[in-house]
Amino acid sequence: MSGLTITDLHAAHGRTPILQGVELAVPDGALACVLGPSGCGKSTLLRVVAGFHPARRGHVALGDTVLDDGRGRLPAERRRIGYVPQDGALFPHLTVAANIGFGLPRALRRDRSDELLSLVGLSGLGRRHPHQLSGGQQQRVALARALAPRPELLLLDEPFAALDAALRTDLRAEVAATLRAAGTTAVLVTHDQDEALSFADTIAVMRAGRIVQQAAPQDLYREPADTAVARFLGEANLVPARIEGLQADTAFGILKLTANAGAARRGPVLLRPRQLRLSVTPGPGKVRTRIHRCHFRGSDHRVELAPESRGLPSVLIAYTDTAWPPGEAYVEVDGLAHPVDEPTEPLL
Repeated sequence: MSGLTITDLHAAHGRTPILQGVELAVPDGALACVLGPSGCGKSTLLRVVAGFHPARRGHVALGDTVLDDGRGRLPAERRRIGYVPQDGALFPHLTVAANIGFGLPRALRRDRSDELLSLVGLSGLGRRHPHQLSGGQQQRVALARALAPRPELLLLDEPFAALDAALRTDLRAEVAATLRAAGTTAVLVTHDQDEALSFADTIAVMRAGRIVQQAAPQDLYREPADTAVARFLGEANLVPARIEGLQADTAFGILKLTANAGAARRGPVLLRPRQLRLSVTPGPGKVRTRIHRCHFRGSDHRVELAPESRGLPSVLIAYTDTAWPPGEAYVEVDGLAHPVDEPTEPLL
């Protein structure tokens, strides 16, 4: 087996272009995520890979097998690709074991169903019907059914979206562990940033029918390609700066950068909320602010700050471990700033 490779992929719905030159590489055995807002083309991309929608042009390959090149398409049933839809789409009249074994040779069904029930943590539930299971259990059965024929690639189309928040968090961790245990290459599409960051080995951010950046979750969060990606991955403080080489001149003073920015220019640098440190005393590199709001969020506090400096945004966001009352506070930067550009295309 080998990974998924997509090159210059274009697709449309009628005369409306949807995918406009998608480039994506998923290594063998990796868990990948395509992340983007609704309407950006994520589901269409998954349907092209699955064989449910034709490419207009471009190249989609799984290992050495060409799936679609805009001229010829390998039928969906011959692609050795598993697909898990958002609603699971289990057969209500079949038992759990029969759902998992559906489509397998009769001689293999029982052993393979038992093996997969154990893998997804549902041993002993093979005789139940879907309506006798919780939503999370149903999604695990859908995953087991997709894994039953040993696909070379598994596609997951927002499979956790209909679940409540706590169950969604637990289930995606279980699914990721199951896929790693099975050694399966998988692509998840989602609009949920937390889901992407916690699930994937590599994330491809999609915008306006294109992949605008692909990287490991930590790299993507810390070093986004532009301001739109920065904001989409979480709250972002975008601070005006004069940028040159490995440093940026800001209202906080000279900040070191994550990468060499090259020739001198003006533009924003990214500071995540956890990089802002609050104190009650002034000092070098500290900016005087007023605290407007402080919200407790369980694991931390979200603090809204109004800086007095004209060289900063009207509001800065900091995450702190302790509560801060309204009033005066001083803010300094901990860590490296990252230079970001404005996006060249709209979000959708």
